[in-house]
Amino acid sequence: MVTQSLLWQSEKQSSDFAELCNALYERELMTLARNEYPALSSLQSRIKSLPHYVKRTAFALLNAQTPLELDIQNASWSAKQVSTHPSIGQLISYDENVIAWYRSQQLVHGLVVPIALNSHIVLDSVDRIDREKQCFRTNVYGWFDLSNDESQNATAADASISTAHQVNTELKTDNNNNVISLLKPTKKIMTAACAGHCWQNSRKSQPILPSLRELLLSCTINWRNFKQPRVN
Repeated sequence: MVTQSLLWQSEKQSSDFAELCNALYERELMTLARNEYPALSSLQSRIKSLPHYVKRTAFALLNAQTPLELDIQNASWSAKQVSTHPSIGQLISYDENVIAWYRSQQLVHGLVVPIALNSHIVLDSVDRIDREKQCFRTNVYGWFDLSNDESQNATAADASISTAHQVNTELKTDNNNNVISLLKPTKKIMTAACAGHCWQNSRKSQPILPSLRELLLSCTINWRNFKQPRVN
């Protein structure tokens, strides 16, 4: 028998789900309109898969186990932003803070890891591990070396951070000239990544909206133990 309270919860969740889907559709359609595609078939494929990923993301957001507040209207996580880029402290002593953390545990596939870019932090996931060579690969940002060789690890995201973590060779960058730097997952770091917090010239800037993929990853974070993916 369905009680009145259960019926209300079901209706409320259904309403939130619909609002999340609308916000995600609007965001993704704007992204599709801005991007260039080499062939019409590529765009058609993205549009065809959009309903599946939008519904999947909306459901995941509503059922995520997270300390963050969900902004239904914008389909995003909301949290208080710290005044300075939270990765600065880690990158001052990169080997001791970041590399040592990853070397001290048994990495697993699907682990969500934070990556510092020029102005913000993004989420990626481990998809390949080479224990013999002491490195691992993430789905989007590629390989990261854990052999304590600074020449193969990226520096900080902006000028103020790069001063803290110097290297002697070419920096690891993406197609948008973002300097890529692996970070250790902490509550402050992961909160900033999930909420899209940004900093420009050492000052807080307008947050960005994470991609559908990042939103899905944010729902798999194990906030009680960053060393393991969340098990649903």
